[in-house]
Amino acid sequence: MNSLEKKKLRAEAHTLKPVVMIGQSGLTAAVIAELEQTLNSRELIKVKIRAEREKRKVICEKICIDTGAELIQTIGQIAVIYRLNPNK
Repeated sequence: MNSLEKKKLRAEAHTLKPVVMIGQSGLTAAVIAELEQTLNSRELIKVKIRAEREKRKVICEKICIDTGAELIQTIGQIAVIYRLNPNK
């Protein structure tokens, strides 16, 4: 994905609210399942990750690997994630 596409997605994500929150239990199988379902229906989502900075980075990478999504941006505890749904 090139920088222009990412810029457009960041602009779209600006008005979104976090739809998935990852708390003290971390990234569980249930959270991954919820992310899969949400990405299938919305494509572009915000995820709130309640963890320290280094752990947030690891969680973001794991989300992208497990779901096949792409990290668009992170600001503090909020990560913007995108995965194209070919069925839409």
